Amino acid sequence: MGTFAFMIHPIDPKRDVQRKFPLLGRLLPEPAIHFFSAYFPPVYLSRVTGIRSQATGRTVEGWLLACPLTPQRMLSLPLERVYRKIIETGRLAERLGARILGLGAFTAVIGDAGITVAKGLRIPVTTGNSYTVAVALQALRQAAERMGISLPEATAAVVGAAGAIGRVAARLLAREVPRVILAGRRTERLEAIRPLVEAEGARAQVAEGLEALREADLVLVVSSSPVAIIGPEHLKPGAVVCDVAQPRNVSPAVAARRDDVLVIDGGIVEVPGEVDFGFDFGLPPRMAYACMAETITLALEGRYESYSLGRRLSIERVEEIARLAEHHGFRLAGLMSFGRPLTEEAIARIRANARRELAAARGYPAARLNHAAAQLGRPELSSGR
Repeated sequence: MGTFAFMIHPIDPKRDVQRKFPLLGRLLPEPAIHFFSAYFPPVYLSRVTGIRSQATGRTVEGWLLACPLTPQRMLSLPLERVYRKIIETGRLAERLGARILGLGAFTAVIGDAGITVAKGLRIPVTTGNSYTVAVALQALRQAAERMGISLPEATAAVVGAAGAIGRVAARLLAREVPRVILAGRRTERLEAIRPLVEAEGARAQVAEGLEALREADLVLVVSSSPVAIIGPEHLKPGAVVCDVAQPRNVSPAVAARRDDVLVIDGGIVEVPGEVDFGFDFGLPPRMAYACMAETITLALEGRYESYSLGRRLSIERVEEIARLAEHHGFRLAGLMSFGRPLTEEAIARIRANARRELAAARGYPAARLNHAAAQLGRPELSSGR
């Protein structure tokens, strides 16, 4: 039987610590959790059972482990100390018998995105970023269709475009849309990848700030910020925003104040078999993040190799892992927003609200607003161009 381990860490400190240590999570204030996380040992969370390939019938089992560091501590501690803590957690996976280790959330993006961690362990390591790209784009396409957005007429934006996921996602989006806005903290890195994006067929624009997102019909958020950076003021009516980041980079205020914008959680899939994760990490039953699903897919394939490492992911690997995962029975979960399933009725309301906002912005007479809102499939209303 194949085995794997997957590493997570506290993102919302009080909530996440309470999932494993209820009393400790209630008593410790959040600043104390941040501080002491540097001194906690790796945490065994649970054994994962019940995963079965739909294609081969092969089963695999694994373990969920926690690196105790919070995102804030990972960013404030010396990088070498962060590596040591992640590697220490990886060695727990080795002792348990795992044959491959997946890195989740900030453990996958800190430093050199898994390369140093892999060198410090005897088992292969993957960040899961290749399958995360594939699933995020699947979700974005599905949501665009629900909102009546025509990809050949749409403008897409990638926030965090210079990162491992953003770089390859921007290139793939450039094959489907005519214009891609590249946003991130370092303009020079964005300028360096602009020719790569344009080589795929789209016009690429380097954004000077998040205000440029007001021009985008589709927004993919894949930055490594430890706090929310996308607010209600950054988005156009009718936009679809796919937030892949952990912690979330889209503020809950967007959902509260913008009933004309569709925000979806990226990178969530349904796992084949009667899976029991043995631990509540915040998703509905049988659902997992795509980074975890990549690790499980490799175990089902018997491919114990360091598959996705570093910041130069290849399109070929993104496409390959998507095929392998589909073969074994992984499927895109229904659209979710801030951890909750989105109903067709909710999407229809957002879509209608967006049409009214777009119609009003174009100076439609008041008597025609309802008619404009009813034209849910009209490209000229959906693209805003």
